[in-house]
Amino acid sequence: MKTMARVIKVGVVGCGYWGPNLIRNLRQVSDCSLKVICDMSEERLKHMRKLHHDVATTNNFQDLLQDVELDAIVVATPVRFHFEMAKAALLAGKHVFVEKPIARTVDEAEELVALAEQKGLTLMVGHTFLFSPAVRRMKEIIDSGDIGELQYISARRLNLGLFQKDINVAWDLAPHDISIILHLLDEKPSSVSCQGSSHVNRHIEDVTMMYLTFNKNRCAFIQNSWLDPKKVRQMTVVGSRRMIVYDDTEPLEKLKIYDARVEVPPHYDTFAEFQYSYHYGDSYVPYIKQDEPLKLECQHFIDCIRGEATPITGGKAGLEVVRILEASSLSLKQQGQAVNLSGSGGGKTSGSNSKDNANGAAAAGGRSVLAA
Repeated sequence: MKTMARVIKVGVVGCGYWGPNLIRNLRQVSDCSLKVICDMSEERLKHMRKLHHDVATTNNFQDLLQDVELDAIVVATPVRFHFEMAKAALLAGKHVFVEKPIARTVDEAEELVALAEQKGLTLMVGHTFLFSPAVRRMKEIIDSGDIGELQYISARRLNLGLFQKDINVAWDLAPHDISIILHLLDEKPSSVSCQGSSHVNRHIEDVTMMYLTFNKNRCAFIQNSWLDPKKVRQMTVVGSRRMIVYDDTEPLEKLKIYDARVEVPPHYDTFAEFQYSYHYGDSYVPYIKQDEPLKLECQHFIDCIRGEATPITGGKAGLEVVRILEASSLSLKQQGQAVNLSGSGGGKTSGSNSKDNANGAAAAGGRSVLAA
């Protein structure tokens, strides 16, 4: 049942790398009107005016906060601005969509979640891949039991650049795969460990390997790099009966199911009699309807504001991703030592400050975050 009959008016702050994609998709969403675009660069605003001549532009974020007609604000700025801009928007009574990660620390993310709940506002995080038809199909296959008991997941997200100045490669790329893994397993990890190295900027890791442990002896590996010559977006899900390979760079055949497994003999008397057997069956490509995930995500945000849906990637989901990232930063500082996530501290050690744990999520510099 619809709770709002009118069109939702939205403003977007940040039109650098990802903002223009959000702007393009918001303009295609039903029951949505893109009213204003905000960015601190006049050059970027000039380009946006050429593409969207009927949309107002401003370089002052306060204009969005003070606009009584504006229902929602989409934050697509660098990570160091996410918390203060999202908080200011919520305090102004606006629904908020913020790109990943939701904030730089667990404390910041918790504050945003609590504020949204207090104000009765929609807070949604840009974990776009949860709206991918391929990921949704993969979830259906796993939940159906077709691959048997899920054993482990391996993810690789690699490319040459884009180098970030305020976060390391794990904070930049891993949120995508963390959100997918949490969605597929429907479970929070019990621990995280992370190792990495810095080659271009000695203060910011550009190569990392993250290891997550879960119940039932399940685990996940996430490899990230800004220093690979080829763009890789691949995830392998290994089950006791079958295996799934998800390759997001494939234009059509994004999922492949392999009827392959290792079988252990149920009975043997001596080690000499013990023999593994390897099963190799057919592979197949399931049909997947092609829809742009970002458009589905934008439509979902509008539906949530209208009371027609509950956020799939709400503030609490964003908080869990930040909790893992913050713990991975602590593990990096401790040369890969595992950080326990099962307690209420979410990776904090005695006497630690969560803001200190966000390695690579540097302070915001001298400029006001309220000028995008």
